[in-house]
Amino acid sequence: MKKNILQLAIITLLQAYILFSPNTLNAYTEQLIIPRLKYSGGGDWYTGPTSMPNLLRALNERFGIPARYEDISVSLTDPELFRYPMLYMTGHGHFKLTDSEASALMKYLENGGFLWINDSYGLERFVKREIKKIYPDEQLQLLPADHPIYNNVYHFPDGLPKIHEHDAKPPEGLAIFRDGKMKILYLFESDIGDGLEDAGIHKADTPEIREKAMKMAINIVFYAMTQ
Repeated sequence: MKKNILQLAIITLLQAYILFSPNTLNAYTEQLIIPRLKYSGGGDWYTGPTSMPNLLRALNERFGIPARYEDISVSLTDPELFRYPMLYMTGHGHFKLTDSEASALMKYLENGGFLWINDSYGLERFVKREIKKIYPDEQLQLLPADHPIYNNVYHFPDGLPKIHEHDAKPPEGLAIFRDGKMKILYLFESDIGDGLEDAGIHKADTPEIREKAMKMAINIVFYAMTQ
């Protein structure tokens, strides 16, 4: 009973936040939009184009969150960047931030933005290197299983779920915090984005696995928007 009341309170808070806070509204649609980050360096930033539309559709259908479920991309030098409360980044390979991109990303994060990095495989060394351009004195912190991001709307007692198997390493949720606020979330060896894609794209993703990915993604959005 207490858990249901807490879930309702979180959902109500997010609905109110999206509806009434100008920081979370796209000026044209007044709907939640989570754009994919279009980054430099040659990596496949465009992989998994159905992930965010499916997540946004679920937020709308399950919780009544006004959302625009389209695959939208934005670069760090795009003036539209600051219209979005959070960014989704994914891919398998190389990426590199220019000085202007690093400066823009730091400004975005310090003004309340949130970056969710989904490592589809192969991003680790680039993520750790490029984050130093933004926060040279900060370290990625491993999130414990009892962190609120795993226990707000849905409960994950063991922490970050394993969605797609790459090389038998345990999944890790890591984050950069500033002044008590999570700025960057980096998901390693989990690939939540894989599980959010349309059914049938990844044959190993059963309905149960895809639902687990969706629930974890919903937790991420609720945490990012209400922390």
